[in-house]
Amino acid sequence: MLKEFRTFVMRGNVLDLAVAVIIGGAFGKIITSFVKDIIMPPVGLLLGNVDFNSLYLNLSPTLYPTFDDAQAAGAPTINYGAFISTVIDFLIVAALIFLIVRAAQRLESLRAKEAPAPTTRECPHCLSTIPLKATKCAYCTSQV
Repeated sequence: MLKEFRTFVMRGNVLDLAVAVIIGGAFGKIITSFVKDIIMPPVGLLLGNVDFNSLYLNLSPTLYPTFDDAQAAGAPTINYGAFISTVIDFLIVAALIFLIVRAAQRLESLRAKEAPAPTTRECPHCLSTIPLKATKCAYCTSQV
């Protein structure tokens, strides 16, 4: 069983997936910081000095002056400002992934175009290399 597990883990696609998950997690942290620290402050400024992380809906009967006070008191809240930040975070990640996949597809199509068309083929009888347009093998004289 241990040998089977080792074989499973050492397959290329499992290792590729593990690397992708680790890099994706690190990439996600970078994007989250980008949204929280660079994108949202100017957006909040444009909307009249709004701090998105302080936007919430208080579900308790007690009124709290700030979001931090409500959280410290353990009041139930709907944090729609944090949700808006998370949606923007997701949209940026999705857009960047789209651009990366699109660039990879373009690169792959360029590689496919660069491959020259074959000019030779193998004779099915003697397996010698013959010109693509040949109708008779020069080595074994078989009709191809």
